[in-house]
Amino acid sequence: MKAEVRKLLKSKIEILFEIPWEEGEFEDYFKRAASILGKDITVKGFRPGKMPQKILEKEIGAEKILRKAADLAVKEKYSQFIREKKIEAVSQPKINITKLAQGNPFEFKAEICVLPKINLPDYKKIASQIKRREILVEDKDVDDAVNWLQQSRAVFTPLEREVRFGDFVEIEYQSPQIENSKLYKDRFLLGKAKFVSGFEENLKEMKKGEEKEFGILFPEDYSNKLLAGKKTFFRVKMKSVQKMELPEINDEFAHTLGKFENLNSLKESLSQGIKKEKELEESQRTRNEILEQIAQNSECELPESLVELEKNHLLDDLKQRVSQGLQISFEEYLIQIKKSEEEIKNSFLESAQRRVKNFLVLREVGKAENIVVSEEEIKEETNKILKKYSDLEDTEKKIDLDRLKDYTESVIYNEKVFEKLENFSN
Repeated sequence: MKAEVRKLLKSKIEILFEIPWEEGEFEDYFKRAASILGKDITVKGFRPGKMPQKILEKEIGAEKILRKAADLAVKEKYSQFIREKKIEAVSQPKINITKLAQGNPFEFKAEICVLPKINLPDYKKIASQIKRREILVEDKDVDDAVNWLQQSRAVFTPLEREVRFGDFVEIEYQSPQIENSKLYKDRFLLGKAKFVSGFEENLKEMKKGEEKEFGILFPEDYSNKLLAGKKTFFRVKMKSVQKMELPEINDEFAHTLGKFENLNSLKESLSQGIKKEKELEESQRTRNEILEQIAQNSECELPESLVELEKNHLLDDLKQRVSQGLQISFEEYLIQIKKSEEEIKNSFLESAQRRVKNFLVLREVGKAENIVVSEEEIKEETNKILKKYSDLEDTEKKIDLDRLKDYTESVIYNEKVFEKLENFSN
């Protein structure tokens, strides 16, 4: 077999294959194809699969056998060449058969996107110039955490009077302008919730079991553009009114939360936890900044297939946010914003290109630093994930273990690369 690789634009290559008829190559594929197709052919005087080649060709047709032989040859020779030459394809091949005739060489072309060559800058220098910020835990951070714990252990007493600010209420509400009057439920301290201005004021003086209708004009700069600047009508039912009594914050309160000697030891524990959270956030910020700086100073052609795949991922994420956050169908969302799905998808081009480039750059830095992930590391992390499920055997049946291992390997690989880059910045 002969194969020639030609470089195309936008990180694509074209491979030209030529498989001679003789020398046990394409003629063998022709014979295999005839055998496969002849299994279901019955000819009087011959057992199935035992008839002579010439008779089989006459029964099936040489053209049909050639097409089957071509299919077998393309799949095997393409895969074999990709493996042997270690070509990193990131798309399915676009196959074009250029010559197919009995007794002649079989020729075809395969066009694919491949991982591009990345010209990295001095990434060690870039990483060394980005420093981690000092982590500070302020008294307010700790106080907010203590207050949250205090509210989580509040005692509630039913009230039969009218609602006042400071009461804990439970309501049901709906609006014909929000997902066709879908019924919502909520519980909150009146006056402390984050509803649009005017909503909570309309609940004052309601009693348990009472229903009320009112309209609210949403501000022009409201975050939900579907409601911004519009008057929206609500129907609310007061399900319960309660007095919320908070425990006193003292040493006794600390004792109820665990093995804390006193309030100060509780606050110290909270301070350490908050510090760890802030350190993780700062680590993520540092990593993102390092990667963005390296990517901005790197040169590469972005494979169209990867960019298209990332655009689809971003579109899927948006669909999920619309469904969960706005509580409307994506079709209804498109009608309200007056855009097509294709327009939305194309608007993700810049973000998709940035994400793909970051992925490629991170991978290239890993190669430069000889980062490897062992089978033992993959196995250990995969088992941790599987152990989170109660029925391991049933889980293994439902989960694609090969995909899980691939995902786990990429997570471990990226973590190792980021750790290496962070070391340069310290």
